[in-house]
Amino acid sequence: MSRSGQSHILAIGGGSFRQSRRHSFIEASPLLRYGLDLTGQDRPKLGLVATAVGDASDWILKMYGAFAGWDVELSHLTVFPMPNVEDPRAWMLEQDMIYVSGGSVANLMALWRLHGLDEAFEEAWRAGVVLAGQSAGALCWHVGGNTDSFGPDLRVWADGLGLLPYSCGVHYNSDSQRRPLLQKSVAEGELPGGYAADEGVGLHYVGTEFIQAVTVDPGGYAYKVDHDGADGVKEVRIDPRLLTP
Repeated sequence: MSRSGQSHILAIGGGSFRQSRRHSFIEASPLLRYGLDLTGQDRPKLGLVATAVGDASDWILKMYGAFAGWDVELSHLTVFPMPNVEDPRAWMLEQDMIYVSGGSVANLMALWRLHGLDEAFEEAWRAGVVLAGQSAGALCWHVGGNTDSFGPDLRVWADGLGLLPYSCGVHYNSDSQRRPLLQKSVAEGELPGGYAADEGVGLHYVGTEFIQAVTVDPGGYAYKVDHDGADGVKEVRIDPRLLTP
């Protein structure tokens, strides 16, 4: 397996997939093409993980269909009712990129830790497997953020893998609860400073360093949210690079 030797994470605020104009299917967006290009492979191996939605078979099938016509080698990992591969760690290390879907980040992390997948994901990341995901699949790589895993009212959540030593905000411009709760959590020290992404925006990290934001929405932005001694919190807008279809 040829790897760049760098550890990449692409944390997407929303917009990994979009509805097909011609059919009732979904299509993978240029955000996922951007992630696959980071692998440096002509025909990358892409692993799909849907733990956050209970390994729902209909969603896994939709994700497979979303890559129709893409030059990728697809496979998936499930844990219900038992792992579908003999050695999940070996499966992870065989991939060039792993995409984690949205859903319940609290349930996702509980199951990953139960099955030892937390340590396997860290090993894969350090080995150069590109880690990507949306919503829960973006929060999980960070220290935490806010989540609707416990009900419609968002709660602060700080039980992520911590590969990235930051907080993360997702759906930042589409859910009115997200921005004020993240700002409050950072201001009060419940979460470290970090980054947030609007719908259609991805946060690209190399190692633990934020490199740039990319977007498929000309009106979408990323944000740096830090604790500030004077006002409690400081938010700075980041202009992302627009990806072409």
